[in-house]
This record gives sequence, C-alpha cells and structure tokens, in this order.
Amino acid sequence: MAIRKFKPTTPGQRHKIIGSFGNITATEPEKSLVSGKSATGGRNSRGKMTVRYRGGGHKRRYRLIDFKRRKEGIPAVVKTIEYDPNRSARIALLHYADGAKSYIIAPNGLKVGDTVMSGADAAPEVGNALPLSKIPLGTVIHNIELRPGQGAKIVRSAGSYAQLTSREGSYVIVRMPSGEVRKILSSCKATIGSVGNSDHILVRSGKAGRSRWLGRRPHNRGVTKNPVDHPMGGGEGRTSGGHPRSPSGLYSKGLKTRAPKKHSSKYIVERRRRRKKK
Repeated sequence: MAIRKFKPTTPGQRHKIIGSFGNITATEPEKSLVSGKSATGGRNSRGKMTVRYRGGGHKRRYRLIDFKRRKEGIPAVVKTIEYDPNRSARIALLHYADGAKSYIIAPNGLKVGDTVMSGADAAPEVGNALPLSKIPLGTVIHNIELRPGQGAKIVRSAGSYAQLTSREGSYVIVRMPSGEVRKILSSCKATIGSVGNSDHILVRSGKAGRSRWLGRRPHNRGVTKNPVDHPMGGGEGRTSGGHPRSPSGLYSKGLKTRAPKKHSSKYIVERRRRRKKK
C-alpha cells in the first residue's frame, strides 16, 4: 500500500498524509456480514462516563470478522479487499467452495483471486490458518489465538506480526510485536503472514476535524484544569502540577499496574524491552 501527500492548498491539507486506497476493490460491504453498531460516547450501561475524550464521529456499521476460521479443509477464493472503519487493517471477503461467505483480516500480499484455506492440512502460505504445531519454525504469523477455539485475540492491527521461534512440549514460543517472548498452546491457530496496510503508521490527520470524524474529542492536560477536576490542576500562574498522575491519582510514569499474581505471568518467557526516552 502507498500513501498520498497533498499540496498545501489549505492549512488542513499542508501536513495531511493518508493511505492511497489503491488496493480497495469494493465500496460496499457484504450485506449478510454487516450488523449495526451503537456508539457509546465513552459511557457505560448506566450512562456514566468511563472513558474520557470520546464521542461524536461518523456512524459505523460493524463487519463480522471470522477470527476462528472454522471452515476447515474447504478452500475459499478472495473476492474483494475492503476498507473497515472499525480497525486499522483492511479486510478480505472470502467465498468458500460450499457457498459460504466470511470476512478475514487481509494479510500483506493477499490479492483478489487468491485461494486460502484453514485447518491442519493447509499449506503454510500467506492467508492460510493452521494450528501452531503445524507451522514451521521462523514463520511470520498474525491473528493468534490464546486458547484453542477462542478465536484470534492478538496481533491483529495494521502492519503487525509475530514470529514462531521454537517449541517446548505442548507449547510454542512466540516473539510478539512488542518484543515480549511468550508461550502459547500449540493447538491454538494462527494465520501465516503479517497484517496488511503497514503504511497506516505514517498516516497524519492534518487537522483537528479529522480526529472528530473518528470520534476523538479534544484531550486537554491535567495542569490546565481546576483542582476539583484533576490532582495536577490549580495553582497561581503556570505550575508543573507535581508528579504526573491520572485523574484518580495513580502515578502515570512507570507505575506498575500488572497484578503480581496474574495467571498468565507463567507463560511470559521474556518481558518486552522498554524504549529509552530521548
């Protein structure tokens, strides 16, 4: 995928960088695989705001993605590559040999007309979903399950990938996009290849209005608020606000929030490396 830059004909166009959409082959989604999606505006079921700076934005319809890849042993042809407003990756519409249709996350290199398959007998090729026990070591993978049959939960965003490094009993060792090395049951499924739309990281909105289209409201700092609204607010003139912290008072720079006895800690072989701040 390529990116598009614009001539500075307006202030909003000056720094704008967006995807080219050149690989998109359909403008309307498959009706049978679309459902309504209600916006929350950051509120829970009681109407209480639980996530700040959310609200508004363009109405979206949810595309039903087959994260489980349940149609094992049945080949499917890629009919379209489509845009999905609910995620950073592109999605691919599959037509199975038995007449069924489903969406999957489109991996890098998948094209219209390609054939993909799911199951233990599938070849380790881009777009095919296999149990981790059947995938060769060193293979780049995405869309990984954490429990067998649960459906893919990790490595699903644009441009991301993990790598299968070794095997250890009934587990495989996987290097995650963050650099963390983790054990995953070898009976869990994963898809071969990396997630497409890797240029998504280069996208720049160019203006505040585009953030509002995406449902992101202005995010103002704690030190600009009053003491009643934020622990870092108040003071005469411009003040530092003290140690950075959240509105609830939790320190935000380096405070470890992971539960010390979390059940999944035993599966983590090596923690991710923290990037050094410049």
